[in-house]
Amino acid sequence: MTTPTFILELREHIGHAPLWLMGACAYIVDDNGLVLLEQRADTGKWALVSGIIEPGEQPADTIAREAKEETGVDVIVTDLACVEADDHVITYPNGDRTQYLDHLFVAEVDPDGCSEPCIGDDESTSVGWFDPDELPEPMTPSSRKRIEAARDFLRRRDDGDARASFTFRGTTVHR
Repeated sequence: MTTPTFILELREHIGHAPLWLMGACAYIVDDNGLVLLEQRADTGKWALVSGIIEPGEQPADTIAREAKEETGVDVIVTDLACVEADDHVITYPNGDRTQYLDHLFVAEVDPDGCSEPCIGDDESTSVGWFDPDELPEPMTPSSRKRIEAARDFLRRRDDGDARASFTFRGTTVHR
């Protein structure tokens, strides 16, 4: 996976010490209700489009950038479905340790842009549209969890209850 330059620069000063990062991922749907997934090059597992928020970048803009870079699809972010802190520190093969505050967005295909997925960079080995009730395997556990959270959000939104949900110490809080 490509590591953003700002993280490489930080690592020069802090080594492998735990680093708190903000991430963004998206439940991207097309007009048929299919969800866009990518098969990650580093794990071989299917996942939602995601990425690290760059300094000064708006989280929703991260999704539009990552979707284009990783899948070739142009998207419009429509909703923030959930903000949640990972409950564990990830240790990468090189020894770097991170923990993420993740922003889960819902997005749709930009009608004026590209909707045909293609492998856009070296972070994916495959990309495609899938029925959310028939997800490919293997899938990252975090993506499976976030897909359910996004679908729950969309059900509530469509029922007129567009409250954002957040998890605080294991408790879901509605605003």
